[in-house]
Amino acid sequence: MMEHFSEKLKAFANNRWLVFVCAMWIQSCAGIGYLFGSISPVIKSTMGYNQRQIAVLGVAKDVGDAIGFVAGTLCEILPMWVVLLIGAIQNFVGYGLVWLVIAKIIPDLPLWVLAAAIFVGTNGETYYNTAALVSCVQNFPKSRGPIVGILKGFAGLSGAILTQVYLMINFPNEAALIFMVAVGPSMVAIALMFIVRPVGGHKQVRPSDGKSFLFTYSVCLILASYMLAVLLLEDLVGLNQTLVTVLGVLLIVFVLLPIIIPISLAFSSKSSPPPAEENLLPKPEKEEASTSDQDSNEVIMSEVEDEKPPEVDSLPSSERHKRIAHLQAKLFQAAADGAVRVKRKRGPRRGEDFTLLQAMLKADFWLMFISLVLASGSGLTVIDNLGQICLSLGYTNTGIFVSIISIFNFLGRVGGGYISETIIRKYAFPRPVAMAVFQVIMSFGLLYYALGGPGQIYVTTVVTGFTYGAHWAIAPASVSELFGLKSFGAMYNFLALASPAGSLLFSGVIASGIYDYYAQKQASLQQSIPGSLLTALQDDDTLTCEGSICYSLTFAIMSGVCIVAMVLSSIIVYRTRSVYAQLYGKPST
Repeated sequence: MMEHFSEKLKAFANNRWLVFVCAMWIQSCAGIGYLFGSISPVIKSTMGYNQRQIAVLGVAKDVGDAIGFVAGTLCEILPMWVVLLIGAIQNFVGYGLVWLVIAKIIPDLPLWVLAAAIFVGTNGETYYNTAALVSCVQNFPKSRGPIVGILKGFAGLSGAILTQVYLMINFPNEAALIFMVAVGPSMVAIALMFIVRPVGGHKQVRPSDGKSFLFTYSVCLILASYMLAVLLLEDLVGLNQTLVTVLGVLLIVFVLLPIIIPISLAFSSKSSPPPAEENLLPKPEKEEASTSDQDSNEVIMSEVEDEKPPEVDSLPSSERHKRIAHLQAKLFQAAADGAVRVKRKRGPRRGEDFTLLQAMLKADFWLMFISLVLASGSGLTVIDNLGQICLSLGYTNTGIFVSIISIFNFLGRVGGGYISETIIRKYAFPRPVAMAVFQVIMSFGLLYYALGGPGQIYVTTVVTGFTYGAHWAIAPASVSELFGLKSFGAMYNFLALASPAGSLLFSGVIASGIYDYYAQKQASLQQSIPGSLLTALQDDDTLTCEGSICYSLTFAIMSGVCIVAMVLSSIIVYRTRSVYAQLYGKPST
């Protein structure tokens, strides 16, 4: 009996669903950067900073959140627990130093020191994200869309989750939020760092995976609905501390709920024989020969790509598979007879394992990066300027819109992974086709604001949040399919630079420039009105713009830019259709 329980416990510890659930928990508190909007007012008031100094800290946060090359590289050479430990140390040291300064435990430090601390602390997030994504994508190579979407979704929702936990604990001072950001994610990462890792065993799709993903998606929808309901209650009704605590406990229960999946799989299910794919695996003593055969097969497949006529890709699926199989058989026979010498590949082909440098030599990689710069950069511009956008339209409670866009960002990441996975599973279409569709939807959402439609802020907030989130479920999964899993961490972190790069252009140059232009224009008109003396005393730092005109031109420009991004994504779809047909197409029998 004890031996049986011990075996079950060992199976539970090595269950890939346990790894996935623990990665979800890490991600649910890893979005440190999303809390900067709540932390910055505390820093500003305590340190006596002006808006430009806070902007410097915001840039440090954005850069720390975007630069993850080191994390991606370390995932290839170090155990995952080491990567998570490094992230936890950075998180704790960076924001711990900020807390010591804000709590007046140590003397005030120069602005550049606080900026460096925020950079280091936020950069710890890249270690959490990379370790979680790399581990789970390797454990679920046949379900990359749902895996990436759910994990990135929880990262996007983490700001709202941490805020609710903070309200539940009811700390005596605002600086305690910074303490929670320093300690909370670090403790969770350290507690789970030996669990979140690639595990051995069967990694193909199991019959139970469908129900498990359905349950996970259900939890995600319940969690998003619950957060939205709590948000509306807090805004419209106002809640006492007891009710806030109860709602916070329920939130934690919802986050912990997916642990039911690995427990049921490990302890409730009957042991079943290995799947057919595993029965065909080579015995250990034949591994070396098998590896050699696999290398030969890969070379033959590369030869097929070189030798097949161009018109084969345009044939119907059944005919295309028949022609390729026939050509492959001829090449195998010719190589076996020595009639031809199979050429060696000069480098990996799409669908095989690339290094980051090899991927950067491919047009598809740069097409995807530029498409993300244009589309996700536009989405991030809306997110970064949402408070100012709301104020320009006369809304004083901007927090509700910030929370709404976070919740729909979460839903977009979860939904984007599900929708793109459905597309490739049912139709074997390239995954980037989903990205192109979401870019068109984002374009219409931005155009709706630019045209001043009724309820423009609500429509734009929901549409932009959902479509921006979808990008970060689809793009990482697409890169892993086209360029392999070997250097997935490095490639993912390179793509992560796309959003801040786009935001730097659209927000830092276009949006701010247009906003200042109309603010000065409105100020000059007010100065010309007799008795308007207050505006005349204002300097450029205090100029404000009112009305949808402040951002309508920016949104119109970004709407057009999203169409350009859609064209680039469509080019990727055209170029990779044969790759996805081989990866997910079902040959006729």
